[in-house]
Amino acid sequence: MRVFLASCVILAFSAATANAAEVVVEMLSRDKTANLSNVFKPGLVRVNKGDTVKWKATQAGHNVAFVAGAVPAGVPLFSSPISKDVSFKFEKPGIYLYKCTPHLGMGMVGVVLVGNDKSNFAAVKAVYVPPLAKKRLEPIFVELVKP
Repeated sequence: MRVFLASCVILAFSAATANAAEVVVEMLSRDKTANLSNVFKPGLVRVNKGDTVKWKATQAGHNVAFVAGAVPAGVPLFSSPISKDVSFKFEKPGIYLYKCTPHLGMGMVGVVLVGNDKSNFAAVKAVYVPPLAKKRLEPIFVELVKP
């Protein structure tokens, strides 16, 4: 009986971890397809709790940093080195607004939605970002409010 229960626990844990996914976001100086400079591609990703986002330094000079006040409560701010691939495992549902620190003024921002939890949407939308970043966020915010 103990062996059976232990096997069930191991199987359940394995199934939970096997379902975790990794989503790749490129850090680009130029997206020729969209004819945009300094972008994260895609700009909006939807993941489940426990999934990982990997930001790939496809082109040099970029980083990823969470925007203060624009992540779920209790989540520590995260910032990566410049020109390095970096991954982050999302354990808390909600909306995460992130930026490229050197290119925020040029509009380089992105959003991760975890678990379809939009409870911090008002806080994310209220955070100050420069005008070009705000313009880039407009279509992302429209997409976020869709059911």
